[in-house]
Amino acid sequence: MKIALLGYGKMGKTIERLAVERGHEIVLKISDDIEKADLQKADVAIDFSVPDAAFKNITTCFEKQVPVVSGTTGWLKQYDKAVEICNENEAAFIYASNFSLGVNLFFELNRNLAKLMSKFPEYKVAIEEIHHTQKLDAPSGTAITLAEQIMENSEKTGWQLDKAADNEIPVTAKRIENVPGTHTISYNSEVDTIKIEHIAHSRDGFALGAIIAAEWLQNKKGVYSMKDVLFNVTD
Repeated sequence: MKIALLGYGKMGKTIERLAVERGHEIVLKISDDIEKADLQKADVAIDFSVPDAAFKNITTCFEKQVPVVSGTTGWLKQYDKAVEICNENEAAFIYASNFSLGVNLFFELNRNLAKLMSKFPEYKVAIEEIHHTQKLDAPSGTAITLAEQIMENSEKTGWQLDKAADNEIPVTAKRIENVPGTHTISYNSEVDTIKIEHIAHSRDGFALGAIIAAEWLQNKKGVYSMKDVLFNVTD
C-alpha cells in the first residue's frame, strides 16, 4: 500500500515507522501546500495535520479519488461538508477522534455504562482528559466523543469545558508534557465514585489503528467509522 502522510509531526513519523514495518511505502509527506503534491501516486492518505489544514487536505484528496483516513480533531464544524464532497466524488473516508483499539473498546464501555448509570440520578458524571502540551485543541476529540455518547444514553443535553449546568457534562482538559492521552469518566455520589479510564502509554496505538483503517478502506467507497473497521472487519 502506498501512503501519503498529510502532516509530518510526531504522529506522522510514528505512522511512517509502523507502516514501513508492515510492508507499506510512504510516497508523500505533506506539511504545507497540498495542491502542489502528486496525490494520485498514493493508494490512501492518512491525515494527522492541524485543524486549519484538515478540511482542505481531506477534500483535495477526495477530488483526486484518493481515500482518506483522518485523525485530526478541531475541524469538525466542516465534517458534514467533507462527507458531502466525499460522496459527490465517490471517494472513501474514515474519520475517528481516536484510532486506538483500546480507546474504541473504551467507547463501548462508556456507552454501556452511561445506559446503566442513567437510572441512578444521584451519580453526577464528569470527564477529564490529559494530553501533551503540543495538542492544539481542548477538549480532545476523544473527550467530545465520550461526552456525546453519554448524552445519547442519558438525559444530559450538552457538555461544557470546566463549569457545566446540571443538565450538562463538565469536561476538564489538562495539558502536561509527554502525556500521550488519558481519559477518565467518573460518576460521583455522596457515598462513592465509579470510574472508567483509558491511559495511552505511547502514540503507537493511535498510529497502528490508523494504518489498519487505511488497509481496511482499500477498494471501498463511502463514509465509515472506526467501529466499522474493528467490529465488521469481514465486510
